[in-house]
Amino acid sequence: MLSRLSIRDVVLIERLELEFSGGLCVLTGETGAGKSILLDSLGLALGARAEARLVRHGADQSVVTAEFDLDPGHPVYALLDEHGLSVEGEPLMLRRTLGRDGRSRAFLNDQSVSVGLLRQVGDELVEVHGQFDNQRLLNPATHLGLLDAHGGHDALRGDVAKAYRAWREAAQARIRAQEEMQAARRDEDYLRHAVEELKSLGPEDGEEERLAHERQMLMHGEKLVDAMNAANKALDSGQGVERMLRDALRALEPVAEKADGILDATLSALDGAAEQVAVAASELDAAANRVDLDPRHLEQVEERLFALRALARKHNVDVVNLPGLYVKLSAQLESIEDGGQRLEELARAEAQARGVYAEIATQLSQARREAAMGLDKAVGVELEPLKLGAAEFRTTIQTQAEEDGWGETGWDRVAFEVATNPGAPAGPLAKIASGGELSRFMLALKVVLAQSDPVPTLVFDEVDSGIGGAVADAVGQRLSRLGQDVQVLVVTHSPQVAARGAWHMHVAKAQEGEHVRTTVTPLDATEREHEIARMLSGESVTQEARGAAQSLLSGAAE
Repeated sequence: MLSRLSIRDVVLIERLELEFSGGLCVLTGETGAGKSILLDSLGLALGARAEARLVRHGADQSVVTAEFDLDPGHPVYALLDEHGLSVEGEPLMLRRTLGRDGRSRAFLNDQSVSVGLLRQVGDELVEVHGQFDNQRLLNPATHLGLLDAHGGHDALRGDVAKAYRAWREAAQARIRAQEEMQAARRDEDYLRHAVEELKSLGPEDGEEERLAHERQMLMHGEKLVDAMNAANKALDSGQGVERMLRDALRALEPVAEKADGILDATLSALDGAAEQVAVAASELDAAANRVDLDPRHLEQVEERLFALRALARKHNVDVVNLPGLYVKLSAQLESIEDGGQRLEELARAEAQARGVYAEIATQLSQARREAAMGLDKAVGVELEPLKLGAAEFRTTIQTQAEEDGWGETGWDRVAFEVATNPGAPAGPLAKIASGGELSRFMLALKVVLAQSDPVPTLVFDEVDSGIGGAVADAVGQRLSRLGQDVQVLVVTHSPQVAARGAWHMHVAKAQEGEHVRTTVTPLDATEREHEIARMLSGESVTQEARGAAQSLLSGAAE
């Protein structure tokens, strides 16, 4: 709900800080005192269109901040998460600045955002009736969701959405297979040639790397052999390195015992060196035997390697992908040869998924029709006391054709309509109802939908316009009942409505030197009685008016 509204330099308001709580808050004051300025200011913070005329004369810019306290899990948090703004658990602050040049900036918890996002968030937080043109309940796009919330259809909607996604996935799988098959049939000759070519060559995993390494060895075979021969020659020059080391050992061993250990390290090193030289010579011989100097072998390796690479270039893939390409093209060829059996299986799966969707969507549609009858009846009960007893509220549900709009919410199009006179055709609320009637229709509908609509704050601007007496009292009663479920702010000139408020604010305009200022003052019990008496009798408050005000307040408290 709205917990605080801070206004700086908007029209006649220089500086204003307002604290709000739950329930029904009434705002009263003389005509022209500035009540509409409050709503303009709130609208600015909620992302409404900004006009330079709102900037107070002499000020550089207007600044409005609206702070909200929301329940955990409110839908607005999911919206903010989508835009990378994670603020759940914190108060949500919407701020808007407006310069004299008409340019404005928007902020959410001091993070700069687009005005469009601010408006989206504002639509989730506050619903205004009678002041702005973009009333939520007048938009048919919201009616289906409101009916489902009223009927408690969350589980069914979830099942329908899940079934719809499964159906569409099955349909896409069938479409992809069909397109692949059509493409395969167009290219059947190419496929047969390509598969035969790949099969004939028989590429193997890792073959290119192995062949390239083998080719490298074969190309440098002669150099390797020459180097190994030179190494052998060096080891065998003279008497040979190993024999020389052994001769040195034989010369030292007889005197080693008499050397008191000083030759032990030398003997060990000579013995190890002789062993290593022997091993090196043996390994060198073995390596020489492994070197392949057959030019025909090199030619075969190169032919195979170049054939693999040429085929890879032909199909615009890497050599390493040739085995996978063979599997893929073989599968496409097989799909032609199997007579479309896989396509038939996919088509059956799609039809089955569609059937599941249709079954659950039918259940949801029936549930909506039952909920619509209950909603129409409940709204009708509210209309009679609001002097709209001759009117009829109808929830229309149309089943759409598959090609026109089956989706995750089912196949129904829902719209709220009214017929203001018996026998008259029903039509959209905004086109059929007059201004005063429209506000009362909205009030009746909101009373019924209060617990199922996630918008936590409602604003009614002169919902009591053109009515009085028992009808005004009925309006006040419904606003008070509505305030038990959501926060309600109402601008009113009706003492019957004002008496129903849980708290009361008075809007006044005063001359301060050369300037006119609008102020807003919370009223205590005595001040409130005086204000309601003024609303009853005019500028001069009589004792009779005070008595009537006391009666209204005591009656409202019962």
